Amino acid sequence: MPRLYLLGGENVHKRNASTVNELAFQDAGGHPAVVVFPWARASFDRLYSKRKLVSDYFLSLGAAAVEFIEYSDSKASMARKMASSNLIYLTGGLANALVERLKRKSVDELLSGYGGIIVGRSAGALALCRQCVITSRLNKKVSLIEGLGLADLVLKAHYRAEKDGVLQLLSMGQKVYGVPSRSAIIYDGGICSVIGEAFLFENGEKKTLDSAGNVSAKP
Repeated sequence: MPRLYLLGGENVHKRNASTVNELAFQDAGGHPAVVVFPWARASFDRLYSKRKLVSDYFLSLGAAAVEFIEYSDSKASMARKMASSNLIYLTGGLANALVERLKRKSVDELLSGYGGIIVGRSAGALALCRQCVITSRLNKKVSLIEGLGLADLVLKAHYRAEKDGVLQLLSMGQKVYGVPSRSAIIYDGGICSVIGEAFLFENGEKKTLDSAGNVSAKP
């Protein structure tokens, strides 16, 4: 099974989660060959606007190579690209669209058998989990969608304290994890650790997680 870096979010222009990415790159050998799935946007083909931005960013972090997996690639081609890589990166965007596209192309099967590091940013992180919590900044609407289940977690990315009430309600009967932008949960075979901040909602209570993924104190 791969080791997963579930990044709550990042402004790639500002590179404001570079610490998380640097640690993931080190975990993948220091100078990894990276493959990117830019499938989470409404338009995600070769016109993906951040393609050069992401490539330049990862090369500056020490990537040996950066290659994109196209939606038009065959499963065999995708498998070859993934097999020659050390790190897979799933971009942000629309979590439900990303999950649907990955399943339609049977990428979920390829990811579950991958032996390297997988970094998911925002929607990419949500897609890797058992369930994704989607909230709106404009209203109180909340939805739960099924993810790929590589991480047996219910996750809220871009966590902000103003959503605590919703997450506390959702946590009645199940654990819900909240990860702010620029922070990440590392999920390795069911064991969690934290870079930056992360929170656990359980039975209506909010708890702070320490770097080892244990409850440290109530915020």
